Amino acid sequence: MSREYSRQLAQIALGKHKAQLVFKNAQVIQVFTNEILTADIAVQDGIIIGVGRYQGEAEIDLSGKYVCPGFIDAHLHLESTLVNPGELILQAGLTGTTTFIVDPHEAANVAGTAGIDYILSETEDTEANVYVMIPSCVPSGPNEDNGHHLTIAEMRQYLEHPRVLGLGEVMDCQAVLDGEDQMLEKLRLFGSKKLDGHAGYLGEKETGCYALSGIQTDHECCTYEDALREMRTGMQILIREGTGAKNLEGILTGIIDNQIPCHQLAFCTDDKHIEDIREQGHISYNVRRAIELGMPPIEAIKIATLYPAKCYGLKHLGAIAPGYQADLLVFSDMEEIKVEAVYYKGKRLDPTKHRHRNIPAELRDTVHIKWKGREELRLFLQGTESPVIELVPGQILTRNIRERVNVQQGEFIADQVYQKLVVLERHHGTGKKEMGIVKGFFLQNGAIASTVAHDSHNLIAVGDNDEDMCRAIEALIKCGGGYVVVESGKEPLILPLEIMGLISTWDYEQVSKMTRQMLVVAHKMGVPADVDPFITLSFLSLPVIPQVRLTTRGLYDVMKGNFII
Repeated sequence: MSREYSRQLAQIALGKHKAQLVFKNAQVIQVFTNEILTADIAVQDGIIIGVGRYQGEAEIDLSGKYVCPGFIDAHLHLESTLVNPGELILQAGLTGTTTFIVDPHEAANVAGTAGIDYILSETEDTEANVYVMIPSCVPSGPNEDNGHHLTIAEMRQYLEHPRVLGLGEVMDCQAVLDGEDQMLEKLRLFGSKKLDGHAGYLGEKETGCYALSGIQTDHECCTYEDALREMRTGMQILIREGTGAKNLEGILTGIIDNQIPCHQLAFCTDDKHIEDIREQGHISYNVRRAIELGMPPIEAIKIATLYPAKCYGLKHLGAIAPGYQADLLVFSDMEEIKVEAVYYKGKRLDPTKHRHRNIPAELRDTVHIKWKGREELRLFLQGTESPVIELVPGQILTRNIRERVNVQQGEFIADQVYQKLVVLERHHGTGKKEMGIVKGFFLQNGAIASTVAHDSHNLIAVGDNDEDMCRAIEALIKCGGGYVVVESGKEPLILPLEIMGLISTWDYEQVSKMTRQMLVVAHKMGVPADVDPFITLSFLSLPVIPQVRLTTRGLYDVMKGNFII
């Protein structure tokens, strides 16, 4: 900033010259002092110059309206929203989220640096603040079959990128606890930046050891007890409320009841589908839900603004004060927080602005499966008792149980309670395949399949009969990846995700419409109302979340760290 420009801003701040834009008579949410001030907000070149009484070359009267800083999503995967990153950012932005801290490890697991570069490119000139955490665990563990192994040398090239804040969620907790060489090198490489965690289930000593490594945040806490254990180490808890994992009530109820200070909290969505964002809101939903649970409205707003900004060192964001970026939300009710207007750098978001770009060729045609047909889906068991993956409703957690299932002549026969689950390696055409049994989908006469299967993103399918599962798998192979729902006797419903098998080339309205249609059919086929079948299915092969998962190498006991024979 030149001296002359600094003098010009000073004259505006002192009220001696008009600002480019002044928001008049606003009820300003003061996050530093927990006040609501009736004041004008003066803006010059997208920066707040002063809060008080000002005149502007252009003025917007906000009499009777509240104004707070733009909301921050402290952790999400843009790929998991199924739409082009620019489309998602606009739609979430219109609900009040102006800052996104993105971990592109889904793209990296499929396409390596090409996937990371795609996310960086697609978010370069959006009307939002988009920051990136470089994925730490690609693959997520030593026994995974994904599309790319992200090396330390490849990670190093992003260190100086202006929008890279640090290291993405460190999900290989055991490597941290064991002091494994490569993990220590990654932590050292990003040691001067932010280190994100993924360890909500560790015990007290293990949590302390994990924090000792320098990891500063975690979005995997599901309960108040988990959150408190980590907060005692100084970690920032990123409270997740997405489509599949809903942890906000479980954590905030304890925080509120026990009057725990909230400065170590932030909100995130992690994985939230576009149709839920449009119907519920994005971080605005988290704020509104916190207020409903009894959180004072200004404190709920601070969890979405000031606290995450401080956590990630974003000194120009999170408040309405001189020198802060003019990312502002306008609303009329402090309880409902129904956002009426969103300003990014002082300019109102345009809901009609959409972006469509060419997709790099290497990000298409990523489904390569050796498939011989229905015979591959036969599952034979020793006896009638078997390990079973049991779903936990409203969570992405599972239970590791053992129950008696339907077996005929040694072959498992799926029914309404116990369904067949299959994971197929889809990146290198190795032919690797594993099968298991899951309880909690309750599908009847149908199947669901997806190439969104965290974090390796192999093809995963569930169903109560082999014919429909086979149709679902073959539909995904043909379309190059996506979501499929097959209801017996009807044509498959398909949402193509042609970009890495993760992202659609359709616009958000088409994606939202098809996703809603598929959900209606899935729930009609028996999937419980509180289970999102696609998000739930997508996590059943991720071997870093308790208690048990099915990968291309077998049934994995997360708690014991070994495969179940």
